[in-house]
Amino acid sequence: MTERRILWFCMFLFLACAAIPILLAWSQAARAEEANVKIENFTFDPPVLKVKAGTVVTWINEDDIPHTIASADRAFKSKALDTGDRYTFTFTAPGSYEYFCSLHPHMTAKIIVEGATSQR
Repeated sequence: MTERRILWFCMFLFLACAAIPILLAWSQAARAEEANVKIENFTFDPPVLKVKAGTVVTWINEDDIPHTIASADRAFKSKALDTGDRYTFTFTAPGSYEYFCSLHPHMTAKIIVEGATSQR
C-alpha cells in the first residue's frame, strides 16, 4: 500500500509541475495589453498610437487645465479631466479612431487598432 501511495504522489507532483507553465501562459494571454497617452502642453502624446484589439488605453492629463477625450465617430467621450485625472477606454474592434479635446478642438490625435493575433 505504501508503494501505491508513493506512486500516486509522484504522478500528482509530475502533473502539477507540468501544469504550472501552461497556467502561466494562459493567464498572461488573458491579460489585456495596456497603453498610455499623455496630455501635456495642449497635445496628445503620442499623436498616433498603434495597438492590438483588446488593448486598454489610458489618457492622463498632465496639463494645468482641463481637457476631454472625444472620438470623432462618438465611440467614446470622457468628462472634463482635471490635472492628474485619467480616462480609460478598451479598444475591441480594429479600425482607425480619430479623437480630439472638445474644449480645445485643435488638439487632435489618432488610435489605430489592429486585429489581435492568436498565439500558437
